[in-house]
Amino acid sequence: MEPPAGEIGPDGHTAERNCLNCGTALAGDYCHACGQRGHVHRSLHAFGHDLLHGVLHFEGKIWRTLPLLAWRPGELTRRYIQGQRACFVSPIALFLFCVFLMFAVLGLTGTLDTASGENIRQGIANSADEQRVLIVRLEAQRAAAVSRDLPTAEIDRKLRNARDDLEVTQAFRDRGVLQTRPGEKEATIAPWLKGPIEKIAKNPDLLFYKLKTNAYKFSWMLIPLSVPFMWLLFPFSRRYRMYDHTVFVTYSLCFMTLLAILGAVLMRAGLNNLAGVLWLIVPVHWYRQLKGAYGLSWASALWRTLALVIVTAITSSLFLLILLGLGVLD
Repeated sequence: MEPPAGEIGPDGHTAERNCLNCGTALAGDYCHACGQRGHVHRSLHAFGHDLLHGVLHFEGKIWRTLPLLAWRPGELTRRYIQGQRACFVSPIALFLFCVFLMFAVLGLTGTLDTASGENIRQGIANSADEQRVLIVRLEAQRAAAVSRDLPTAEIDRKLRNARDDLEVTQAFRDRGVLQTRPGEKEATIAPWLKGPIEKIAKNPDLLFYKLKTNAYKFSWMLIPLSVPFMWLLFPFSRRYRMYDHTVFVTYSLCFMTLLAILGAVLMRAGLNNLAGVLWLIVPVHWYRQLKGAYGLSWASALWRTLALVIVTAITSSLFLLILLGLGVLD
């Protein structure tokens, strides 16, 4: 038996004759004027349902979206562009959720900690050791050449460059500055770059903390950075619009973030080799998405897939430069 109108029943449900949002008389499960559900569920179960629905429209959409995203990304992209919106999670909603989930998983698995300031300092120390080994080897080669009365000009040039590199590395490690041999001018570096470089060297831990936080906050910038390059793959096409490319890019980024999550989990489990193999899936996914979304032949999809490898390198570099700038200038 339903409770009286406006009152809450024992199961947390209400029975309404008018919409609680706009007051319109109800003629079904939903208000035909504003779209709100007619019967409000005031229970913790309903609250949990609303939370999931608010984050990801979690009413079956995710289970229809993810399989297509993984196996038939071109069909998913095409169907969404053509107007099938109620069946799937929107690209931007899925992207934001995937980015949140990726950084949460990377943080829990410790993957982000591998790029810490301590690793940078250790990398600089390893580089200095390698340069010392090179200097010893070159000195041995020079001694052998002198003993045989052979020319040493080329070995001297390499030895001089190796000593210069070692001095620069040591100065960067110890003082956070770039310099050459004593008595000479400092390394030719733009003044506007010298200050940020010194800040990085002095406190790499702070820099990488800023990089992680900025990467999460500004990950959406990958979309506008990538879309113009997608347009270049279909120049002056009247059939495909910037909106089409935006949907393509966003769904593609969603897949790559989910792949990064899987890779982080595999690395945490000690399956590093398997995690590395995962990235071979990316170009295959691009090919399938291009071919299905744009209706391309295998040859057209193939050369555009190869072009996307270059595009990804460019956009990733631009994104990293933006993050570095934000991290240094904050």
